Amino acid sequence: MKIILPVAGKGTRLRPHTHTKAKSLVHVAGKTVLEHIIDRLVGLTEPEFIFIVDEGGQQIEQFMKNKYPALNCRYIVQSERLGPAHAVFLAAPEITEGDDVLVVFNDTIFVADLDRIPSLCADADGLIYSKEVQDYQRFGVNVLSGGYIVDMVEKPSEPVSRLAQVGLYYLKDGKGFMDFLRQTIDAKDMVKGEYYLPPVFMRMIEAGLKFKAPEIDSWLDCGKPETLLETNRYLLRGRHHIHGEVLNSVLIEPVHIGKGAKVSGSILGPNVSVASGSIVEESIIKDSIVNINSVVRNVILESSLLGDEVKLAGAARRMNIGDHSLIEMD
Repeated sequence: MKIILPVAGKGTRLRPHTHTKAKSLVHVAGKTVLEHIIDRLVGLTEPEFIFIVDEGGQQIEQFMKNKYPALNCRYIVQSERLGPAHAVFLAAPEITEGDDVLVVFNDTIFVADLDRIPSLCADADGLIYSKEVQDYQRFGVNVLSGGYIVDMVEKPSEPVSRLAQVGLYYLKDGKGFMDFLRQTIDAKDMVKGEYYLPPVFMRMIEAGLKFKAPEIDSWLDCGKPETLLETNRYLLRGRHHIHGEVLNSVLIEPVHIGKGAKVSGSILGPNVSVASGSIVEESIIKDSIVNINSVVRNVILESSLLGDEVKLAGAARRMNIGDHSLIEMD
């Protein structure tokens, strides 16, 4: 199976954390976003990974060589930002007759049983994975009839469907998929100067191909700081892992302490992940992510996201407060 991972893009919604790193290398629940995604894919049959990267793609390549040296990976630079369908089409030279293709976008960590792909696709040409949502107006949705997709509507004003597309696609005939991508690009079927995948899939449906819209179990957005923290909470659920050193501290489960991290005199949790090499001293941290090689001393943090090699130090306060006082410190 050829797995296409478009990981180009500046990750503007995650700034300032993406000023110096690719958005897929931001940590959540003890791993980078990319690790969470790759770990869900390595069990597929003979996977070959095709990364669509930007000019900073050497970060992704070096990370993969260090973390997954045995995987078969290729890297293609997207020099022009012409949208997600254009990014996927750049993989066309790597797709040959007989290849099936899985496309995985990296803003989202998915929870789904990919081993079911052959049975789900036995009477279809592809799968456009979906998730039922209440706020359907925010998403592109799949409209079904008789179990197959018959239409796709972007941000519908009426509830024609609540099955949002989640950025995970399987194509049984990868070469044919690339041909339809080429047709769409040749026809300059663009929206606001970019090529998107729904027009490609609609061309395929109009040509008689059949697509199903299986629901994934969970859809974990990593595109913004607030959703990254939500994903951290979800992934830590039931995973209390201490790989570092903890001294004279209270840990309120779930907490993830990475290898080589040191925590002393602190109260952590719930829902805190401290990445490898970081030091936390005399602090209280709740519902937060501390990235690698950071130092946190004498602070109280909640719903916070600290990048790599941050040094954050506070100071203890001395107070003399009388009866019936109300003091609020934001």
